[in-house]
Amino acid sequence: MAVAKRIERWMASTFSGEDSMRKPTALISVFDKTGIVELARGLVDLGWDIISSGGTAKALRAAGLEVRDVAELSGLAAILDHRVVTLVPQVHAGLLALDKPEHDADRAKINAPCIDMVCVNLYPLEAAIAKPDATTASVIESTDIGGPTLLSSAAKGRRVVICDPADYGRVLAWLKEDRPNTETFVTELCAKADGMVAGYRLASARYHSSGAIEGMIGTRVATCKYGENAWQTPAGLYSYCTDDTLALDKFELVQGQPPSFINWCDVDRMLQTVTHIAAAFDESHQEVPSIAIGVKHGNPCGVGISDYGRPQEIENSLMRMIEGDTRAIFGGFVMTNFSVNEYLADILLSHGTKNLHQRLLDGIVAPNFTDNAVKMLKRKGDKCRLLVNPALKNLDSGSLDRSRRLRQVRGGFLAQPNYTYIPELYRHVQGTVISLNAFYDLLLAWAVGSTSNSNTITLVKNGKLIGNGVGQQDRVGAARLALQRACDAGHDVHGAVAYSDSFFPFPDGPQALIDNGITTIMATSGSVNDKLTIELCEKHDVKLILIPDAESRGFFGH
Repeated sequence: MAVAKRIERWMASTFSGEDSMRKPTALISVFDKTGIVELARGLVDLGWDIISSGGTAKALRAAGLEVRDVAELSGLAAILDHRVVTLVPQVHAGLLALDKPEHDADRAKINAPCIDMVCVNLYPLEAAIAKPDATTASVIESTDIGGPTLLSSAAKGRRVVICDPADYGRVLAWLKEDRPNTETFVTELCAKADGMVAGYRLASARYHSSGAIEGMIGTRVATCKYGENAWQTPAGLYSYCTDDTLALDKFELVQGQPPSFINWCDVDRMLQTVTHIAAAFDESHQEVPSIAIGVKHGNPCGVGISDYGRPQEIENSLMRMIEGDTRAIFGGFVMTNFSVNEYLADILLSHGTKNLHQRLLDGIVAPNFTDNAVKMLKRKGDKCRLLVNPALKNLDSGSLDRSRRLRQVRGGFLAQPNYTYIPELYRHVQGTVISLNAFYDLLLAWAVGSTSNSNTITLVKNGKLIGNGVGQQDRVGAARLALQRACDAGHDVHGAVAYSDSFFPFPDGPQALIDNGITTIMATSGSVNDKLTIELCEKHDVKLILIPDAESRGFFGH
């Protein structure tokens, strides 16, 4: 029988009242009991019977609700230290039986009732795995078996399956509205349950295989018109269960068209850069400056921070970001760690434009926007997306993304730890006479360069990104590109600092930087020609900070 017909017949027989001798039945067994009393009471008010056990049954009874215990169905109490409770034929026959006489007869033989709904949420396995003192034994004891099995049986039997407390209200409303679009609604809930079980099993497999088994289960949270190119459809943003307040699904669109695939990529890249800047300054200064980032195709084209000791001077960071490359920022995407009001909106639109026209931006991401700022930043056709996330206002060294980084390749995927290295710059500059201003600029240059496509040479001066030579096949080419971009933007590079995301294989890269007035260079060591680079810098009285390549290489985005 087709799935659609199966659902139609099952739902008709269990909910319409044609079987006047039986009330619809829900089995409820949850770890997180938030909202469960309200759900159960709502079901009882609609004429449902409730089956439960253990702590869930106790909570429901304490609220004055009548509950039938699972043990009444099977005649067996929970055994094996509560490991076997719902893993009995009476429960799963009630979930898997089809609406046909043969199955009715089989159910009757073992006294298995029809079960029309399952509400289950699972033991928090990933939280147990994440504990510093986690062991194989502790993880096994925290692994739910009955819950995932209930969800799987209910999904196969096309029952109403609730695995997320966020769906409690939706299901009650759907029942009260006489179950509109039954097949679509039930199928959606069943698919969600299957996805949750798949993610749960994957977490267990990943842990017990010590990472030999890896993967990702996500739920689509946003649909994009297309991918990177118009012919790449369908496309969308997927999220997996996470408590990360900076996860992309936590960003709210308050103005403009839905973000495109490229927009979401830009937001993710900006998050890497802004969190690296915040982490670097938090660890070295215990103070996070005001930060403004502008990107084009993912790479920072303008970054500005407030002066040391003055994080409240947010307009300086914004103007510095714009001044970094006024040409590239046109049509770019911006992120700040401070809220945007009318005054700051005006800076975004007009600073450096010489009153010729307003600056066009593809999007701005901030902790918040005032109503007037939203009105000012709105573009014709809603082409400027405004996204908010209050968590951006409280960035620190704990804001780095520490989840494993996966990258699809043909026939599989690559996996690596995320970009979480922060250099102990104070330790590495010991013995080198360097100003506080240069130290500050080096931190910024490192954070920008190590989150830009390698090979990269990054130039910073007075808290402002002035040149970013990204994605080059050779290091001297990256140096020349950074200098060229700084020159094109009208910057005086004399006295600027330079960061290289790996070692210089030859002294030609440092020579190009020195010839243009760079006074401080930070790179890694590991080249057979390190001695030549050191001698060159000493000859020209240029400060050189080298950190071993194995410790500090800043490659990103290959």
